[in-house]
Amino acid sequence: MAYAPGTTHPPAYALGVDVMQVRLPRRDTYRSFINTFTEQLTPLERESVSPAVSPAEGLKRFFWLWTMKEAYTKALGLGLGFDFSRIEFDVKADIVRVDGKVPQGWKFHKFEVKEEGEIYVGVVAELLEGLQTAVVIPETEPKPWFKYFTATSFVEHTIEELSPT
Repeated sequence: MAYAPGTTHPPAYALGVDVMQVRLPRRDTYRSFINTFTEQLTPLERESVSPAVSPAEGLKRFFWLWTMKEAYTKALGLGLGFDFSRIEFDVKADIVRVDGKVPQGWKFHKFEVKEEGEIYVGVVAELLEGLQTAVVIPETEPKPWFKYFTATSFVEHTIEELSPT
């Protein structure tokens, strides 16, 4: 079984998921938003979101990078407690590296959801026994288990599910 680089213990979970809406926070410019995260990005990642890239493309790339890092560290059971600059996602080549090496045993499913005019990107990081290298799989559609809810529809759905029949 593959362990996280630099550790001798297995990950806390075999699965980590992260989904984010591709949009700038209010009152932020593209540059100011990206600059907030530069310490957590590798040189290759900083280049992929540099001013040479359009803000729309750069923002989408940034969220691919970030959801990849979050999904992987959630699977490790570490989340934001892991130094994200140790994880590098080459968005052009779909290659993940941790501490400069491709982590063994990991399968990463990238997906995009367009809902009500909004774009969401997400990654599922899955640890698989026997897989010899890391594989990034761009999905054309999210997995069937992925469900989209607004806050209101989520509360309504939850109330319906929890109500006695």
